[in-house]
Amino acid sequence: MSQTQSQTQASPSPGLVARRAVAGAFDEMVAPDGSVRPAYRPVVDALQALSGPERVARFGAAEQYLREAGVYYRADEDGGARLWPLAFPPFVIDPVEWRALEAALVQRATYLERLVADLYGERALVREGILPGRLLGHNPEFLRPLSRQGLGPKPLIRFVAVDLGRGPDGTWRVLGDRTQAPSGTGFALENRVATSRALPDLARQLHVRRLAGFFARFRETLETLNDQDGARVGLLTPGPFNETYFEHAYLARYLGFHLLEGGDLVVQGDEAKLRTVDGLRPVGVLWRRLDADYADPLELFSQSRIGTPGLLRAVRAGKLELVNALGSGILETPAFAAFETALAKRLIGEPLALRSVDTLWCADPASHAEVRGGDWTLGPAFPGQTGRALPDLALPPEPGDAVHLVARRVPPLSRAPMELGGDMVSRPVTLRVFLARSSEGWDVMPGGFARASHAPGEAVPAIGAGGRSMDVWIPGDEADVPITLLSSARDFRRRLPGSLPARAADNLFWLGRSAERTEVAIRLWRASLERGGEERASAVDAARRAILTRSGIAAADALTGIHRTARTAFDIASRIRDRFSPDAWRVLAEVVELLTEARRAAAPTDHAALAGRLLTRLAGFSGLVEENMYQFAGWRFLQCGRRIERGEATASACAEFLAAGGEGVSEALLEFTDSRLTYRRRFSVELHPETVADLCLLDPLNPRSVAYQVAAARRAMADLPGIHAGESLDPAARRIARLHVRLETAVPAEVTPDFLRRVARDLRDISDLLSARYFAVAPEAAIERLGSE
Repeated sequence: MSQTQSQTQASPSPGLVARRAVAGAFDEMVAPDGSVRPAYRPVVDALQALSGPERVARFGAAEQYLREAGVYYRADEDGGARLWPLAFPPFVIDPVEWRALEAALVQRATYLERLVADLYGERALVREGILPGRLLGHNPEFLRPLSRQGLGPKPLIRFVAVDLGRGPDGTWRVLGDRTQAPSGTGFALENRVATSRALPDLARQLHVRRLAGFFARFRETLETLNDQDGARVGLLTPGPFNETYFEHAYLARYLGFHLLEGGDLVVQGDEAKLRTVDGLRPVGVLWRRLDADYADPLELFSQSRIGTPGLLRAVRAGKLELVNALGSGILETPAFAAFETALAKRLIGEPLALRSVDTLWCADPASHAEVRGGDWTLGPAFPGQTGRALPDLALPPEPGDAVHLVARRVPPLSRAPMELGGDMVSRPVTLRVFLARSSEGWDVMPGGFARASHAPGEAVPAIGAGGRSMDVWIPGDEADVPITLLSSARDFRRRLPGSLPARAADNLFWLGRSAERTEVAIRLWRASLERGGEERASAVDAARRAILTRSGIAAADALTGIHRTARTAFDIASRIRDRFSPDAWRVLAEVVELLTEARRAAAPTDHAALAGRLLTRLAGFSGLVEENMYQFAGWRFLQCGRRIERGEATASACAEFLAAGGEGVSEALLEFTDSRLTYRRRFSVELHPETVADLCLLDPLNPRSVAYQVAAARRAMADLPGIHAGESLDPAARRIARLHVRLETAVPAEVTPDFLRRVARDLRDISDLLSARYFAVAPEAAIERLGSE
């Protein structure tokens, strides 16, 4: 091999890689001599082999996947979603280096496990003077109601994340430990899916280690902990307004856990139970993604509205296992890093291979003096202080007044390649890695996610503040054996899904209603557009506008009202991402996007054409719900909502058209029920009031008639939980049976405005009766009862 060839293979192409040298920073891709580091050599070669347009297309395909899958990070102020920002190429770690890092991570996790056990147990570290007592006494994460929970044999932490940064000397340092409710694993999974779609050949060539085995082992651990008969495993989320809610829903679906909010749970005696449409069911294990303070308003933060009253009672009784334990967030205390050398020697008998960045606690007199005379960055000493009242980050004159402050020195972070505008630029990067605890010890996920800055600079912002995420690849010597989280075929037995949580059923029911309500509004709006201005308005047109106005959609700004209605349906669907068809969710997202773009468009929009596109997508939504959704309890509740809403809306609108009278009534009925073509096929072109009324309202074979909606709702209700053939009918079933008979036996001459208004009223009452039986919640009563025990 010639010297020229050797240099060509060792150096990145200047056309592909335009990098800015940064003095003092470790470069993950390029060695000091300008050669590409071995771990990145295949990546550079693969990217060089692609033309510019092909690279753009591949990276765009990954972004398209994230968009279609609805992978978002946090809600915007207007309730929108921010697409998960994935950057290329992946962050690659040499396998030899990774093995050393794995061992250091396991050691650190063991240290953290023993530290939290002592702090919530014997507190020997404080008694022996190794850790200042004020770091517990002033710590908002030290939960006194659970101050002795570390005395038991079970570990208090089972899932941790560690944030790492590499310094100029190539050494990894710990930027922070995450034990409260570590986030990022779900996003790491989606990063892997998206990146593998963009660079499938490269992933196979490098034998990139898979992530599924890590999750399979973690799921097995939680199922082993769930030793109560009939108990469930759940993932406890703060709810859809949390910035990482997508991840909660994704992980619950991926692992087969229930996605639960605090209101889904109730504590009876000393057992935590899940409210389902079949009644209360026991819960044995919760993977907690809710901050500890908010978990139990009785004993912790009394103003919490997202927790479960009495949850600590179930924990103390040993009837509920939490991952991680309430109070484990104390390990995130920045001030602990100032003492970790002594702490590690006492707890594990050896120094930590992965040390935190240099940290001083400013309340220590010697440290206070050193900070005053040096170049340090001040920060909060306790976790969670940034969201609470925090004194100014200025060093007080006396050490005793500086309990709340630490000083840190974060070295310049290493820089990794990131594709930007067709070139490869160099950006500072951090790495988040994850570990899970099983009965055999700590298991490290082979990867994680890296975070880089989109803009030049030394800091790496959070994802919500503009940071970019990268997949993390650990090459292997050979391809991993594919692992599936599905049950083995040898153990196959078809089983019906478990009991449906009442909140999920409630959301599915109202999703059906909201989607139909959106369609009704669009149909009325389109008809109004086709009729022209006020000067041509008939009595029926006035009735049409009156119906829209009563539904909160003003004629002068119909787009705003329809957008609000569609947004409601989309938001409800977002709450049940773990149970709802991704394709149907995407269709609703497209409806909202079309309306948003129309409202923001500078040029006038063809509203009639827009209405047609919206109705087409809503028809697609209905088809996806009908054809793609598993037809069990959740589907039935959604069907009940759809049919009740369509039946009520049709009966109410047609009552208004009949009451208005005059020319155009029959045409309005056919138009609203989308039955023009059917009428012309079955009857003559001439419109007759009785045949029109029969087709639009009473015909059981017309999928738009009121009678059809009532019959469909009755069938769905007959299969709801707790309904058994031969038993006495419950109030909702009795009411819909009577309504079904009334419509089945009615003749067109009986269809008057009063008749239809009564039908609409009956359907509203049936909706209320279903809600009272399956969805009703009384958290205040639960708090009052528990408080009196």
